[in-house]
Amino acid sequence: MGEWMELLLSFVFLWATAAISHATLFFRDNLFLLLISALLLTREADALQVISGSVTVVQGGTAILSCHVIDTNDDLTQITWQRRTREKPHSDNFLTILPRDGAQFVNGGDDRFKYIGNFNDKNGTLQFSNVALKDEGSYTCIFTLFPSGNQKTEIPLNLLVRPFTNVKDNLPTLGTEEVLFATCTAAGSKPPAEVRWLTDGLGEKVRTTTNSTQYDNGTTTTVSSLFGVPTREINSHQVQCVISGDSLSKEETLPFTIQIYFSPTEVNIRVITEDSFECVTEANPSANFTWSRSGQTLLQSSIKVDGAELQLLSLTSDQNGLYQCEASNAYGTKHGQLYVHVASGACSAVWALVGVLFFLNVAVAAVWYLDKSKQLQRCFPSHGDGPRDPPSPRSAGDDQRREQEQLQEVSEVTNG
Repeated sequence: MGEWMELLLSFVFLWATAAISHATLFFRDNLFLLLISALLLTREADALQVISGSVTVVQGGTAILSCHVIDTNDDLTQITWQRRTREKPHSDNFLTILPRDGAQFVNGGDDRFKYIGNFNDKNGTLQFSNVALKDEGSYTCIFTLFPSGNQKTEIPLNLLVRPFTNVKDNLPTLGTEEVLFATCTAAGSKPPAEVRWLTDGLGEKVRTTTNSTQYDNGTTTTVSSLFGVPTREINSHQVQCVISGDSLSKEETLPFTIQIYFSPTEVNIRVITEDSFECVTEANPSANFTWSRSGQTLLQSSIKVDGAELQLLSLTSDQNGLYQCEASNAYGTKHGQLYVHVASGACSAVWALVGVLFFLNVAVAAVWYLDKSKQLQRCFPSHGDGPRDPPSPRSAGDDQRREQEQLQEVSEVTNG
């Protein structure tokens, strides 16, 4: 009995030893195969590439979100697109592409996206039109492959925003202290725009300052201000505001004429022809002219007014009188006067411009000279002449009346 037990135990031991040896050999062989398979898969995964890249587009333009897989023989079962944007800060799926059903929107459609890739070529490229600032962010393209699993890449989408540009006149008035002439603004640009002035030789007569304000949406408004002393010399000078930046394909130039505003200066009346006159003054903005007649209305049948010009249609004594030209703009009013006298039976008009003293001086000097000459002739008769009779009271009165009439005519010509 003991011998049989020993034989049985020996048999079991030998069988167990053989089984363990066989199992060890099997496990070793299969482990080797597993290691080889894993190594092959790893090499293939390393060789597989998802091609994409960063995209930059101007707001309102079209972006191409390129994404495709190369160097793999794995089967493609699905392409998925995710996004994380300014409008939607949390990543979510918005589009899936299947071999039979094609592109399908998830969580609501967006017609701005169009699938332009090829599923069989493992190409998931999208065309994204009318891109807005809210769409800026990160877009992820995910390829589901068998047996290697999911492969993905991230595509940053950057937005450029063109600025709204303008030059604003600050309406400076004539003065001696420095004031703001104008501001040039590039509003809502991304990235910030550069704003500068070209002052064409004004040099130290003007100076500029620039300030920028950045907003939560990533845009910036830049304002450049032009300062100077508002003199007549600088009025109507041409300058330029130049705006540049990455969002602009080329520099934008805004021309600007410096305007110094002031009321009409001294009003002068210029003779155009014998019967036409023009009211002349300097003002900014240009003055509006209004003609009037002292104590009477301007009859259209005898007088024609065209802006600053006054024309007498008939030269008769009916036109005699004082005419006034009013020059005005938003900053003030000035007047000029014209006295018209048409002599009875004469064919021409006699006019005078109020304030012109030259003619008055000449007239007074002439009267004084005539008066002195008569006195000298009375006191010192020429040699060889006989004694003269004293003038009669009547002839002396006639002379005095004649002198008074001359003075009265001069007064009519020069006063109004």
